[in-house]
Amino acid sequence: MLNDPKNYSENVKAFQPRIPYVKNSLKAFLVGGLICLFGQFLETFYIHFFHFTKQSAGNPTVATLILIATLMTGFGIYDKLARFAGAGSIVPVTGFANTITSAALEHKSEGIVLGIATNLFSLAGAVIVFGVVSAAVLGIIRLFIEKAF
Repeated sequence: MLNDPKNYSENVKAFQPRIPYVKNSLKAFLVGGLICLFGQFLETFYIHFFHFTKQSAGNPTVATLILIATLMTGFGIYDKLARFAGAGSIVPVTGFANTITSAALEHKSEGIVLGIATNLFSLAGAVIVFGVVSAAVLGIIRLFIEKAF
């Protein structure tokens, strides 16, 4: 039968390109690791040259990573990195900065208030909501576990 979904799926598989899972995973791992290694380098830099403590060096490190990711997004470099690395470029801080900056750049022609301000968290809003809700749920679960034991 020509309209059978099973036959259609089998016929389409012959024309679909194979996805290089191992190659993509290696690229994501290496690029994500390099971003994290750079973050560790920045933290060590702030500790040794600006005499931050281990606890306080995280703030300027995160701020610097956000600034660099935002500038890279603005100049179109982060998009090329993301095309190459895939999920490896979504290391939490830099990926979040890229998401917010790209949403702002996409809507800048609509003006500052109606374009940039209203759409700034359009993509990242779901991430923030998911993070807050999952943190609350896990906190409640941990509370019940601690009370039980």
